[in-house]
Amino acid sequence: MASNTLEASIQGIKSVWGPLSEQVVAGCRRHLADLLRAPGTEDWLAALHVEAPANKELHRDPTHGFVLLAHSEHAGLYRPPHDHGRGWVIYAIQQGEIEMRTYARVANRNGTVGLVMRDSTLMRPGQVQVYLPGDIHDTRCMKGPALLYRFTERDLKKEDKDEHRVTRYVEKDGVWTFGTP
Repeated sequence: MASNTLEASIQGIKSVWGPLSEQVVAGCRRHLADLLRAPGTEDWLAALHVEAPANKELHRDPTHGFVLLAHSEHAGLYRPPHDHGRGWVIYAIQQGEIEMRTYARVANRNGTVGLVMRDSTLMRPGQVQVYLPGDIHDTRCMKGPALLYRFTERDLKKEDKDEHRVTRYVEKDGVWTFGTP
């Protein structure tokens, strides 16, 4: 039996886990939304507010491989466009405001690859956003300090380091493109 909202959310995610499907994503999304309603008096959440870690692992599932991280961000922190390789990710905002823009990858006439911004969403406390494999997005902390949870269906840091599956984009002459600056 779960002793707090974090443990209950993890148990809930485990109960709906399976291969990527609408049902799995919806179930994980629902349990992360529940996590956002945790009372600030729960020890784990109170500690996050005091510590304000840039990156803290809250749970790593040894059976299913998913990872839940907490990130504290200051206003203005920007993470350029990237995808998550073959993994999918759910962001949940506990505090602050984060702008997340999505992009489409397009080939230009000269053969170079660029990005076209598709949409922009200002995420506020209580909101949850899903990015599926291949989705490209950036993040900017608009109101901080922000506290967000990032749920990944696999260890993306390891996958990026070992297999170089995460694609990052850089801005060249006002255009987002694949490659090094």
